[in-house]
Amino acid sequence: MIVAKRAYGQYCGFARALEIIGERWALLIVRDLLVGPKRFSDLLRGLPGIPTNILTARLKELEQGGLLARRALPLPAGGVAYELTPAGAALEESVLAIGRWGAERLGNPRRGEIVTEDSLAMALRTTFRPEAAGKTSAAYELHLGSIVFHALVHNAQVRVGRGPLPKPDVIIETSALRELLAHEITPEQAIKKKLARVKGDVRLLDRFVRIFRI
Repeated sequence: MIVAKRAYGQYCGFARALEIIGERWALLIVRDLLVGPKRFSDLLRGLPGIPTNILTARLKELEQGGLLARRALPLPAGGVAYELTPAGAALEESVLAIGRWGAERLGNPRRGEIVTEDSLAMALRTTFRPEAAGKTSAAYELHLGSIVFHALVHNAQVRVGRGPLPKPDVIIETSALRELLAHEITPEQAIKKKLARVKGDVRLLDRFVRIFRI
């Protein structure tokens, strides 16, 4: 356990958690590592705005707190990747709950705000509704500008990730993902207004906005 930089003087589990993960950027690092292990350079690229020294400090604190570990990558690539330990992975439900709460208050992007592959992949995991998915089995590939990510839905479970799929059931290209998930616009309206384009079975877009919903 690390010696916390911030202490709240309370013998309380919530206060103790904030001592470990309450520093700025810490939970965003956990969010990105929930998608998968990453090199330092991957984390730096996925968290624009974080100074290199702050990322180094947060990784050290999270490692000392037992939430992540370093893993040597095999040759020929080599190098070191960071991955969550079981203790770090146990934060998933908390991260998703916070993400759902924030998604309801997201609104339109502020000036200078961007989206990343990892944030979008986690957004799909956050908005996934297993009760709506039921026994659906579908491989979704999504394109938002230059960003490509995917979701595999099967038996009320979802796996998300970065990049394309070898054989997706449908490819959805859209500039209105938030509006679709918030049901501010229907799939039909998005297609008509050229805010979305579907390659494959267009009915899967209708199913998509039922399964993933803010």
